[in-house]
Amino acid sequence: MTMRQVVRSSKFRHVFGQGMKADQCYDDIRVSRATWDGNFSCVNTEFLAIIVEASGGGAFMVLPLSKCGRVDKATPLVCGHTAVVLDIEWCPHNDHIIASGAEDCNVMIWEIPEGGLTRPLTEPLVTLEGHTKRVGIVSWHPTASNILLSAGGDNAIIIWNVSTGEKALVLDSLHPDAIYSVAWNRDGSRLLTSCKDKKLRVIEPRSQRVELEKEKPHDGTRPVRAIFTSDGKIFTTGFGKMTERQVALWDPESMGSPMHLEELDVSSGVLIPFYDPDTGIVYLCGKGDSTIRYFEVTDEAPYIHYLSAFSSKETQRGFCWMPKTGLDVKKCEIARFYKLHDRKCEPIVMTVPRKSDVFQEDLYPDTVGPEPALDADQWLSGQDADPIKVSLRESAGREGAGKARPLILHKIVNVKRSPDQHSGDSEDVTQVISKLREDLDRLKATVDKHEERISQLEGGQ
Repeated sequence: MTMRQVVRSSKFRHVFGQGMKADQCYDDIRVSRATWDGNFSCVNTEFLAIIVEASGGGAFMVLPLSKCGRVDKATPLVCGHTAVVLDIEWCPHNDHIIASGAEDCNVMIWEIPEGGLTRPLTEPLVTLEGHTKRVGIVSWHPTASNILLSAGGDNAIIIWNVSTGEKALVLDSLHPDAIYSVAWNRDGSRLLTSCKDKKLRVIEPRSQRVELEKEKPHDGTRPVRAIFTSDGKIFTTGFGKMTERQVALWDPESMGSPMHLEELDVSSGVLIPFYDPDTGIVYLCGKGDSTIRYFEVTDEAPYIHYLSAFSSKETQRGFCWMPKTGLDVKKCEIARFYKLHDRKCEPIVMTVPRKSDVFQEDLYPDTVGPEPALDADQWLSGQDADPIKVSLRESAGREGAGKARPLILHKIVNVKRSPDQHSGDSEDVTQVISKLREDLDRLKATVDKHEERISQLEGGQ
């Protein structure tokens, strides 16, 4: 990596990472050994979910964040899939709803009870059937409630209206080969995909139109990952011809050459980017690595600025990070990762050193909150909306403030109905009650006949 002569001024130049102590880790977890370039975990302000080894099908574990230490072997699992689970993701609008995709070709939506599981969970709220091969990617819409994306080995992307359990959009003719990654933009109006055919695509999902294609953003044959930045630029990770790992920033208006491309090292592990739109920092985590690198993406050349790296002895099998509403702002915590080892999950905190205990406004601009900006029908009809933001200032004064809360009004299985539909429902209920009464009368008549017959037989004796 090239060393620059002038030290650039940045409030994030001294960000440092620190692993939690042993009593704040989660031990004795049999992390999945599936050969898949996924995160195998996800976290929100209430729960940590980890895909685990399981016999007889696929399963994942859901732990309350407070349940640190050694995990009991009898801990109940979410185990409704009949094959290995490949991806899981918490709903951003409800802390108790999680989606999972697996090798059984199904996507399932689960509701985790308050306080966590007390017994194995085998019945999902909704099972979404539509893929013909394994489902390796699930991703919730960032601003619209009840919209979920899934991508499978059948080279198809399906967008589901979870409230009805139906396919809303099927994009099955845009990718000729395996889909490596799918990412929403800030308001959920566009998708960014990378594919085995070595092309990046920007897609308008509702019209199923490819707006932009870029062939071979990186020269190597290994998988490419791509995400949108907050200002609409495209950040990619990939490989050069000699397996050197690279990062690049692209302007969608001029995709001929990257705004900046930087080589990092030589390794075979795919780098997965985690981008924080509030700070402009992108964190790079690779499976099999023992390092988390972080860069600041800005408008000034060379656009991608190396900050530092967190290194440890143990290699990582997977990783996820906490939503901003779950961070401890009193300690100037700007990110928290959950790193999977072979038998353990270790939280890693990224902190900006500050002496003052006062809320640091420059570190914590308003961030995305749990309230959806649109419902499913509005988004499917063509509406777009920016995320609804919340302030993290309250978190500095009291524990738990600013955390996402379950949104009962937007609960997954609730379907909005018009007044006419409600009146129709009332008529249906009346008909059902009337039929039940008729059945009960017939049953009583049958019982009376049997009793009369029994009396006759007993009298004959």
